[in-house]
Amino acid sequence: MISVVFLLVGLSTQQTPAERAKKLLGEMTIDEKITMVHGGGGPYVGNIAAIPRLGIPAIKMNDGPQGFRGGAGTSTQWPSCITVAASFDPTLFYEWGVAMGKEFAGKGANVQLGPGVNVARVPVNGRNFEYLSGEDPFLGSANVRQIVKGIQGQGVIANAKHYIHNNQEANRGSVSANVDERTRMEIYMPPFAAASEAGLLSVMCSYNKINSTYSCENDETLTKELKGYVGFSGWVMSDWGATHSTDASAIGGLDQQMPDQSFFGANLKADVQAGKVPEARLDDMVLRILTALYAIGEFDHPVKGNINADVTSPENNRLARTLAAQSIVLLKNDNNLLPLPKTVKNVAVFNAPASTRLITGGGGSGSVAPKYQISPLAGINNALNGHGANVQYYGGTDTNAAVSLAQKSDVSICVLATSSSEGGDRRNLDLPPEQVAVCQAVGKVSKTVAVVITPGAALTNWASNVNSLLVAFMPGQEEGNAIADVLFGDVNPGGKLPVTFPNVENEVGFKPDEYPGVNLQEYYREQLNVGYRWYATHSVKPRYAFGFGLSYTNFTLSDLTISGKTVSAVLKNTGMRAGSEVVQLYLGFPASAGEPPIQLKGFQKQLLDPGKSETISFTLSNRDLSIWDVRSHSWQYVTGEYTVHVGTSSQDLTLKQTTNF
Repeated sequence: MISVVFLLVGLSTQQTPAERAKKLLGEMTIDEKITMVHGGGGPYVGNIAAIPRLGIPAIKMNDGPQGFRGGAGTSTQWPSCITVAASFDPTLFYEWGVAMGKEFAGKGANVQLGPGVNVARVPVNGRNFEYLSGEDPFLGSANVRQIVKGIQGQGVIANAKHYIHNNQEANRGSVSANVDERTRMEIYMPPFAAASEAGLLSVMCSYNKINSTYSCENDETLTKELKGYVGFSGWVMSDWGATHSTDASAIGGLDQQMPDQSFFGANLKADVQAGKVPEARLDDMVLRILTALYAIGEFDHPVKGNINADVTSPENNRLARTLAAQSIVLLKNDNNLLPLPKTVKNVAVFNAPASTRLITGGGGSGSVAPKYQISPLAGINNALNGHGANVQYYGGTDTNAAVSLAQKSDVSICVLATSSSEGGDRRNLDLPPEQVAVCQAVGKVSKTVAVVITPGAALTNWASNVNSLLVAFMPGQEEGNAIADVLFGDVNPGGKLPVTFPNVENEVGFKPDEYPGVNLQEYYREQLNVGYRWYATHSVKPRYAFGFGLSYTNFTLSDLTISGKTVSAVLKNTGMRAGSEVVQLYLGFPASAGEPPIQLKGFQKQLLDPGKSETISFTLSNRDLSIWDVRSHSWQYVTGEYTVHVGTSSQDLTLKQTTNF
């Protein structure tokens, strides 16, 4: 009994991170406070000096959203965020977050500059590969909740970026994204809000302007919306070089300038002392940072890794392979060519990205230098080792030579790959023409599988001659093994497209002042009609729809039932193999709401053995049934008749029922 009393007393006197931070803040000089709100020199991508007098630890930030950048070969090159988004499995994001958090801690970093969460408005955006939302805020919200919990559970602060409307790299440092409040709150804000709800401790504001004011000094989006309407309690740091002022940035809601002190050093101190920036604002900036450090445990149990440590492991290599394989999307499989039997005798592999010009990830701060990379050719050889197969490779561009080899083979596998990077957008959605030409040529004379490596959407109208089409996005270091796992049926493809694959370039019809902008002014006139919403609104059938992906088995959906706010349907595996299907719930709001015809409000991935059935249920929240009201600046529940759609992609909605919620 005595021990219980002492335990209760201990709990009653325990201070919260915010209380501890406030107490420490009261002991700081203005110079010490200023030290906390700007970057400086050091070995990491971002460095905030420690304050030994008060026991305040250094803040050590490092890129990036899909692994620790720097120290070649000493960290795992994971699949990219858009790749794992194709898994439609948020539990994988948690496992990935745990593994990345451990690697960052092992490297001594206490802030991971990731995840990237922006919604893909522009198909050619050079950084789409970095973002876990694909083109849908609901998908992004489900994924970000899990990855934030995974990263921060390892004592590393997650940093969601790039806030907000950094939806293109073209003129990213100067273009003004002109967006109305409702569009921002319904389409682009939800992944940031979901991250905040999951306990996110830091956000990075972006390079661009929003309605003519730079993101990192934008009082509307930072103070009123993020810290106000959303209730984000962590701190906001600038993207590197995205700070453009001292008092406007501080008053506008920026808490920390990175990576230097050109505005938030001596200039900020002078502005505080002159009354241009209230001292209370400086205190709020520091309090947010200190609270996050206490909350993550950096004062009590600091990360103890070293930037030069090799944090790779066989366990993480296996997880990287699993993430990549589970995220591969099967778009076409004529005559059930796939999976290939391992008894196949003659296999021809084509195009340089299969071996000599390997592309496993994108460029910029989202890149990671791997210790090793498994090429598709190596993965195929690994899978067929010991089976007596004859695997031959041709990486050239002579279609006659390619055809000659294909004619001697039982199956041809052509790999097509393109990449992108921070700092510029893709010129178009085409894959390299010389690779396409080889693939089309061999497809005319042999059974052919095309494997596409891409940082986002791609045009695939060239693929009419191939039997099977796989998309692996940016698979990371285990690319070849993951592709082979799916090719030979060790993994049944369960990925779904997180972005629409269009029929033609700029199918949504952006005018120049909608993208990339005219005179550095860009207008989001499509408003809520982003991605598949645009296709539904305009009754256009894409080449491959958001949420689409085939399997090596077959499924049926039946028995749609609505009880209160719970929607259920029965999924059955009617094929001959075990496999997974992603059941997707889309809502059509009452006409009075002014919403697109459909929007994703639930998804669930279910693995089933042949002949087995499972009831899949979704319980809708009030938030799911609400729209953003710009008068009250809040979510407002919409009553009336809804159309409930359940299916396996945004185009394959086999079950439909109307109801009043």
